[in-house]
Amino acid sequence: MSDAETGPDVDPVTLEILRNQLESVAAEMGHVLIRGAYSPNIKERQDCSTALFDADGRMVAQAEHIPVHLGAMPDAVEVVLEKDPKPGDVFVVNDPFAGGTHLPDVTLVSTVAPDDEIVGYAVSRAHHADVGGSAPGSMPPGAREIYEEGLRLPAVRLVDGGEPNEAVRDLILANVRTPDEREADLRAQRAANARAEERVGELLDEHGDALLDAFDAVIDYSRERVEGELRELPDGTYRARDVLEGDGVTDAEIPVAVTVTVDGAAIDVDFAGTADQVDGNLNAPFSVAKSAVYFVVRAVTDPEIPPNHGCYEPVSISAPEGSLLDPSSPAAVVGGNVETSQRVTDVTLAALAEAVPDAIPAGGQGTMNNLIVGDRGGEFTYYETIGGGFGARPSRDGMDGVQVGMTNTLNTPVEALEAAYPLRVERYALRPSSGGDGRYRGGLGLERTVTVETDATVSLLTERRRTAPRGLDGGEDGATGRNLIDGEAVPAKTAVDVAAGTTVSVLTPGGGGHGDPTERDPEARERDRRDGKVED
Repeated sequence: MSDAETGPDVDPVTLEILRNQLESVAAEMGHVLIRGAYSPNIKERQDCSTALFDADGRMVAQAEHIPVHLGAMPDAVEVVLEKDPKPGDVFVVNDPFAGGTHLPDVTLVSTVAPDDEIVGYAVSRAHHADVGGSAPGSMPPGAREIYEEGLRLPAVRLVDGGEPNEAVRDLILANVRTPDEREADLRAQRAANARAEERVGELLDEHGDALLDAFDAVIDYSRERVEGELRELPDGTYRARDVLEGDGVTDAEIPVAVTVTVDGAAIDVDFAGTADQVDGNLNAPFSVAKSAVYFVVRAVTDPEIPPNHGCYEPVSISAPEGSLLDPSSPAAVVGGNVETSQRVTDVTLAALAEAVPDAIPAGGQGTMNNLIVGDRGGEFTYYETIGGGFGARPSRDGMDGVQVGMTNTLNTPVEALEAAYPLRVERYALRPSSGGDGRYRGGLGLERTVTVETDATVSLLTERRRTAPRGLDGGEDGATGRNLIDGEAVPAKTAVDVAAGTTVSVLTPGGGGHGDPTERDPEARERDRRDGKVED
């Protein structure tokens, strides 16, 4: 603990105890959700997030799950607060223009009222493998408007005063391809939120009003810690620019520009110069852009600072209305959450590399490599994001075959994948020599090849197939990725109906290298050759 004041009613020792207890509530919510889910995407890959908010809608504690979910959760709570919630209510929302991020990410917001008085809100967000729309998996690469992407839910009561709203449940299940799986995953989310209310009730019994005082104190503590970290950054204005490789409708490059201004204990991030909203689905709701910036700020400050509302108070973010990062309805947005968010992370990190070069890695893979396989009859939908190369750090190599940036999921184990879907994994391996050379080598990308054993639709939503992850300080760029169907290259963003026996290969990008390659330790080069990480 620092010497910063933590409020008159909570002494530092008590605050530390309560902070850890609140964070344990958020973490336990995540455990309940993951254990109770049915779909492999949530149960195996853990594509979900959980958090606890106070009665004013401020995030008090979050589990360390998916970055793109967590920074956007406050918008969902803000929308629910406008609906006059009462004890026993559970709201469901996925509308990207009213509290959501993209339609597959379904959020449940439950009142926390153990004694019939609302003291907070429990929030769970999970990526559902299908929510309707024009293609299995609800991530059609060529979508031009949100109506093609699936069922759109404004904040509506799924449970009303403790009574399940069966009409809303039935409406949801009638508009998805895998209703049994969706119903089971929604039940798991409800159970996670209910666990939060149970645990908060126990803490209130133990601590009384000191628990509610701790909400303010924890937020103040995190804000003061982040402000202290920001004061250590050199004041100045820093800029960067990058591009997205087409929007699924055209292949034209889409610029993403940022100006970052550090001024004492505050940081301003302005995306003026970014493209107008596009015809395809790479538009990102402003909440997604905010999530990416918050992630970067946490990365360049002390990651041990408790993540809550206070962390984000010193950060101001702006993007032009009607732009790629603040689109107007009915823009298609499903790719904005998974791909544009990655580019926002990339450019914001690149801008800050001038300010804190010792804290910024070379470019990571910069994509989530979204692969979706499903049948139009609704028998199954498989969704996965595939890891790749993490950029080399100023003092060590990048990591091989990991999720980078705005996602933090696991992979689907081969055994679980083959047991759940009519798919067979033919190859799952690192890509030798895909990391950029340098004093420190970029991380390696992956190759995943799957045979589809039934007629199905394959959707690919990927990036970094033309523009390589950048090396830093003289390091070489990482390798670009490739998508193959039966060995033939296909575009970065495509949907194809395939016959049984078709193979789909996703070769993911490597990370950029850091530093002059001539300065790499000869022993490290020999180790790379011995381990098969480079090709002779």
